[in-house]
Amino acid sequence: MTINQDIRDNQKLWLAAIKPPIYSVAIVPIAVGTAIAFAQTRLFDLQICLTFLASAILIIAWLNISNDVFDADTGIDVNKAHSVVNLTGNKSLMFGISNLCLVMGCAGIVLICWWQQDWTVLGLVLLCCALGYTYQGPPFRLGYLGLGEFICFFAFGPGAVSAAYYSQTQSFSVQCLGISVIIGISTSIILFCSHFHQVEDDLAAGKRSPIVRLGTARGAIVLTGLTLSIYLVTILLVMIGYLPLKALLIFISFPFAYQLVERVMKYHDQPQQVSNSKFIAVNFYIVSAIALILVLATSST
Repeated sequence: MTINQDIRDNQKLWLAAIKPPIYSVAIVPIAVGTAIAFAQTRLFDLQICLTFLASAILIIAWLNISNDVFDADTGIDVNKAHSVVNLTGNKSLMFGISNLCLVMGCAGIVLICWWQQDWTVLGLVLLCCALGYTYQGPPFRLGYLGLGEFICFFAFGPGAVSAAYYSQTQSFSVQCLGISVIIGISTSIILFCSHFHQVEDDLAAGKRSPIVRLGTARGAIVLTGLTLSIYLVTILLVMIGYLPLKALLIFISFPFAYQLVERVMKYHDQPQQVSNSKFIAVNFYIVSAIALILVLATSST
């Protein structure tokens, strides 16, 4: 029984380290950008879409693994049992695997550019990767200055969504930029929620996350505002004609938004109770994004 329990515990740690739900932040921006392109132009290239999705997943794998490597350098993950570095005890191996994921992901983007004989998408993706590196990577470590959410907004919102749109249309769109704000905010909410339960570790490592700066109580209020802004931005985009009226379908995600805000407001200063808020945020992110994709895929904006 002890051996079986150890195996199960180890499996749970590896599952937490791999973070399967977080890979939604690779899929959603590409799917949304592609759906916007289809709604506006009726263009859709399945081969490009699938290649972009595979590349995005590999790039997120690079980001997740390399972040654990960089965090191991600062000691902030000393109590994080599900860090891939702590699980393997081999930082160099993990760093090599992360870089391999990056190279393979970028190779997929290069393939798209080769097919189209247009290298704009590669430039956009490399810009997003550079932003992602500055989050935890030396010498920048901008996440330690509390700037991670801003990086997340631009990289996974306007950056990634516009890149996906361009890969289908080889053009840019102001409407696409407007809609990408929804994805940028909802992605940033996931990162924002990940700070509530690790204030002590952040303080010990000198990381001035938004929750360290604001305090958990004010952070919970800010989270409420950010969550509500998803719906306000959607209503605004409907009013100015960037989204069709049926985009209000996004309100089907409201139960998840309510669950997230209620839990964080109630347990913001209780690490054990609030630690799963980031997974509620992922559910909110996925459901709101699916609603948006369905609307776009069945509309002509």
